[in-house]
Amino acid sequence: MAVYDANRPQHGATGIAGQIGTIFVSGFAPLSVNDTPRAGFAGTIGGAFRTLFATIADWNDARLTRKSLEALTDRELDDIGLCRGDIDRIAHLR
Repeated sequence: MAVYDANRPQHGATGIAGQIGTIFVSGFAPLSVNDTPRAGFAGTIGGAFRTLFATIADWNDARLTRKSLEALTDRELDDIGLCRGDIDRIAHLR
């Protein structure tokens, strides 16, 4: 075995098997950020769904706030410093 390794000093004691990873990896060009369209597309779709669900949740919060304030009497609204005209503005500030 020593004679075999001595004939191939560029590969070391493991021979060509020790270089197999670099042979396969060097055969491919390095990937850039633009070479992964599926990952970027999945992130875009995920971001769109997050935005959609956040918008729906905000709309529902405003709807519940408006509904709760509209259920109050004029006197109760006056007690908290509001009038009927303030309900829409307050519901959207939430």
